[in-house]
Amino acid sequence: MGEPITVLIVDDHAVVRHGIRALLEAEGDFVVVGDVGSGGEAVLSAADLAPDVVLMDLVMPGVDGVEATRLLKQRSPCSQVIILTSYHEDEHIFPAIRAGALSYLLKGVGLDELADAVRKAARGEAVLHPHVAARLVQELHGASREQARLYATLSEREREVLYLIANGLSNARIAERLVISERTVKSHVNNILSKLHIGDRTQAAIYAWREGFMDH
Repeated sequence: MGEPITVLIVDDHAVVRHGIRALLEAEGDFVVVGDVGSGGEAVLSAADLAPDVVLMDLVMPGVDGVEATRLLKQRSPCSQVIILTSYHEDEHIFPAIRAGALSYLLKGVGLDELADAVRKAARGEAVLHPHVAARLVQELHGASREQARLYATLSEREREVLYLIANGLSNARIAERLVISERTVKSHVNNILSKLHIGDRTQAAIYAWREGFMDH
């Protein structure tokens, strides 16, 4: 057996913290390095202890689990955060994942599942409650459809300009290639940025490659 997995437990209910601690320590391959009752304490403890895995409650007084996750990942970037909560609504799921949480489990999860999730998190592998996984997939599909819809608003000429931007051409080179004025190119670029809701030509190039619009 290798080094034990170090775990920090964060929950504002002492009975929950103590219960999880007892369950994990009985497994034999975990060392609970701390259990704290607030997000603020979690950030300080993680910065000091650099645990492999943090089990994070979401709804706590003061600094909540989402903000604590964001701050904790800044202070201890190698610590993997598992959200362990009763809440599975979108307003909890998406902010937590964006804040840097790796896994998202609901309280009531079995001991074997929890222990397995902690082991996987220590290896950098995510575990998501099926409902959460389904919502993330739906969101990704929705985002993909939205990007396709935005791309469809571009005129044929704007798509040509976007393609050339993504291939690294300057406005002058694009003007030369399309036999139009630089001023016209600049107008097309501004329209592209506006329609795609992005800020500059670098983002436009990244967008075109990422969304697969360079394949035509």
